[in-house]
Amino acid sequence: MTSSENNYAFIDSQNLNLSIRTLGWVLDFKRFRTYLSEKYGVTKAFLFIGFIEGNNDLYKSLQDAGFICIFKPTLKYKDGTTKGNCDAELVLQAMIEYSNYERTIIVTGDGDFYCLVKYLIEHDKMKVVLIPNRYKFSALLNFAICRPYLRFMNDLKEKLEYPKKEKAP
Repeated sequence: MTSSENNYAFIDSQNLNLSIRTLGWVLDFKRFRTYLSEKYGVTKAFLFIGFIEGNNDLYKSLQDAGFICIFKPTLKYKDGTTKGNCDAELVLQAMIEYSNYERTIIVTGDGDFYCLVKYLIEHDKMKVVLIPNRYKFSALLNFAICRPYLRFMNDLKEKLEYPKKEKAP
């Protein structure tokens, strides 16, 4: 990577967070932002996240770490679950910013982004698709056109895990 790269990351935060937790660790978003910059020349990292009242400290810490948070209103269901699907926002933002970046890093394992990934590959705008869990991602992203761009986060625990607090004796 050269320091002159101007690549943008578009991050499906729900897919990233849940996939990493399934692997048994917690992502340190500050370290992750540094990693994106150093490894892939990311100058802007857009993080798509559902907005939940009361999570302001989380959102501030993500912004302080260097992410541009794009919020989606969430819906709370009768069963207590909350939903804030940000797929359309990610695709729209990638296209709004299209002329501003050299290449993209899409962070997700969700096949709903296949059409965006395919388009960016066909127009020489794709750097990598960074998949949080190599054992659990959409088969759509494993189509031949995408395979050369796939990278996985499974082996990044040492670099990107949130440090565990020492337990008091």
